Amino acid sequence: MPELPVDEPIRVVPDWTCEILSTTTRRHDQLVKLPYYAKIGVAYHWMVDIEARVLTAHRLESSDWRIIGTYSNEIEARIPPFDAVPLNVASWWPPGAPESSR
Repeated sequence: MPELPVDEPIRVVPDWTCEILSTTTRRHDQLVKLPYYAKIGVAYHWMVDIEARVLTAHRLESSDWRIIGTYSNEIEARIPPFDAVPLNVASWWPPGAPESSR
């Protein structure tokens, strides 16, 4: 396994990023980080909104983000770039939400 540089930033652009939105960082994540990820060429980005119980998946196309799906109660979601593996998105949310919001 390669060693991480001690005094250097990591310079590899990831293929995928994921943000868990919070009330304190939501604006920054959407207005600053998402355009930055597009600028450096991240291919896929997921935004997880725990309050709304929604995962929004994006794919970069010609320097613009395209929403490729929104997920909430899926038990076997196949979401790029991990679409070879079914994900139980319904199990991600904290218990206790009213049934109407599920």
